[in-house]
Amino acid sequence: MLANSFTSVSLDPPLVSISFARTSTTWPILQRATHWGISVLGHQDKHLVPLLSRPTGLRLDDVEHKVTNDGSVLLPGAIASFTVTREAEIDAGDHVLTLLRVLDLHRDPRQNPLVFYGSALHGLAA
Repeated sequence: MLANSFTSVSLDPPLVSISFARTSTTWPILQRATHWGISVLGHQDKHLVPLLSRPTGLRLDDVEHKVTNDGSVLLPGAIASFTVTREAEIDAGDHVLTLLRVLDLHRDPRQNPLVFYGSALHGLAA
């Protein structure tokens, strides 16, 4: 699923957060998983956004991905990839704020990020 609310929280321990709408159909599936893969899209991945916006059952059709031994799904070539596990959940109005412990991280500093701002996708140059 695509998220626009992925945030670094802590370096020690390494924590990140993501918010899920209570109406999300993906959230109940992720709640059952012990490990998650998070792939941060770079500017070169802009074409993946419409594909990853499709309904859950179609989301990864025609999208190159890998499933790790722990069940995490990652997109090869992403600007950054995290393997995480759920640390805590916090009720936050119509969302659930989820704290995730980072177990593994890989990043490609040569790539430029993809940014969602003003209801549109933008690239940033170094």
